Amino acid sequence: MGTISIVLADDHSIVRQGFKALLENEKDFSVIAETGDGLEAVQVVARLKPTVLIADLMMPGLSGLEVTRQVRKLSPDTKVIILSMYMDEPYVVEALKNGAYGYVLKESNIADLIKAVREVVGGRHFLGPPLSERAIEVYIQGAKGSSVDLYDTLTTRETEVLHLIVQGLSTADIAKKLFISPRTAELHRSSMMKKLHLHTKIDLIKYAVNKGILPTLAK
Repeated sequence: MGTISIVLADDHSIVRQGFKALLENEKDFSVIAETGDGLEAVQVVARLKPTVLIADLMMPGLSGLEVTRQVRKLSPDTKVIILSMYMDEPYVVEALKNGAYGYVLKESNIADLIKAVREVVGGRHFLGPPLSERAIEVYIQGAKGSSVDLYDTLTTRETEVLHLIVQGLSTADIAKKLFISPRTAELHRSSMMKKLHLHTKIDLIKYAVNKGILPTLAK
């Protein structure tokens, strides 16, 4: 096997630098790009088509879950590993559902992350300890008999607007970040709320927490 190209996406630069230094101790690993923003992570992966994307679960712009979902469409050969401080099964299941191959806790040692990279490159799922294989079983069972997830009916732009709203951005800020007009941003917001059967921002925040887009208040 040749060089395994890796993109790191985490909003803490010191974390990225640390992981990069440790990962590149492996002779066949090459970190080809870094980013601290979910929207930018999608763009970087679409352009570079890395072997692996290692993405933080919670990032500005887009969460790691939504980044994974978009990467699956834009660069289907790229394997995604989610880095997270949350070991709750719903987060793991959502990550797998969105297309992630690996899920590793930030408190894990570097050996677990290196193993995760090698496992996902080989086409196998990897859950770092102490996560359970049960999450994979739950994901598989859900995929067999689940109804349509309303989230999957959203357009890419609508999901971007959703993520930015729950991060506290105003319509004007969203328009500026996505390079669209405020009117267009508002139309995307309205369409997104209608598709999800939501009526208020509080409804949207609750939905985002339940969906794993935002961390639970208990965390």
